[in-house]
Amino acid sequence: MAASPKTKKAAGSTRKASSTTKKTAAGSARKASATRRKTIAGSAQKAGGASKRSATGTKPKTTRSRQNASTGSRQRATRSLPEKGIYVYGIIPADVELAAETPGVGDPPGQVRVVRSDGLAALVSEVDSSRPLGAPPDLVAHEQIVDATAAEVPVLPARFGAVMPSDEAVAEELLAGNHDEFEEALQELEGRAQFVVKGRYAQQAILTEVLSENRQAGHLARKLHGADPDASRDARIKLGEIINGAVEVKRRKDTRTLGNAMEGHCVASVVREPTHELDAVHVAFLVEADGESEMERAIEDLARDWEGRVDVRLLGPMAAYDFVGSVLPEG
Repeated sequence: MAASPKTKKAAGSTRKASSTTKKTAAGSARKASATRRKTIAGSAQKAGGASKRSATGTKPKTTRSRQNASTGSRQRATRSLPEKGIYVYGIIPADVELAAETPGVGDPPGQVRVVRSDGLAALVSEVDSSRPLGAPPDLVAHEQIVDATAAEVPVLPARFGAVMPSDEAVAEELLAGNHDEFEEALQELEGRAQFVVKGRYAQQAILTEVLSENRQAGHLARKLHGADPDASRDARIKLGEIINGAVEVKRRKDTRTLGNAMEGHCVASVVREPTHELDAVHVAFLVEADGESEMERAIEDLARDWEGRVDVRLLGPMAAYDFVGSVLPEG
């Protein structure tokens, strides 16, 4: 007998949380102290930290007044020095401390640390703000740090590339300036994390399914078998349109089936747009920590029902990107 299918799981291990015990992102159990919870193990970003990061983009424009040559030389020397900026990864409760040193974004990467203000905190690291970010290792580092944090404590993710001028600006403008909004959002996320279920149709299986169910598509497919490609171009385009339309109908139906399977296992859901023509389902779910095991079993049951037809993956836990968005505006 063939083994029953298992859903594929990425982005770390399942987070088991309780009021008395927490786990670091590396998976080691620990007791939570009365005033601090630990998050982000150093291993959370090994891949991003190991490779050298390069900055891309253009430098901010600077202006110069009329000055003598010696002053101009001093200015050129000053501009060659790093311009310190504070990179923001996300907002977390203030009763959190880092479990281990973790390199952040930038070249060279600064160490991730915490800036606190009145019950809130921001995960930050120092960067050279004269060197814009955007290299793939920076994107990976940002995502890994935010998602490793979300596996342990609630986090409001900042958009990638958010840099503020100083710790004081983070504390006063970001945290204090948005205190009530951030506090309410963090309370909503306490004990919850986002998971994403993504399924892709097996190409031959779904094609066979469509051709057997759609009389027009089946007739065209038989007619085109062995036909000259150039002479049958229009008919092939027509067949492709019919198949794509049929797949879209099946995608909507299968998304409803997934939603029914997740009923009682999530507190909210967001249907994402397909990223591939063979995507069957692509849905984000907000899940209670104490309900993750039941949720996983529900997805495994669905994967078993869809074996050979849809390849199902379960991604998470991760930050609740689909439910809270970005905490920082473009700038």
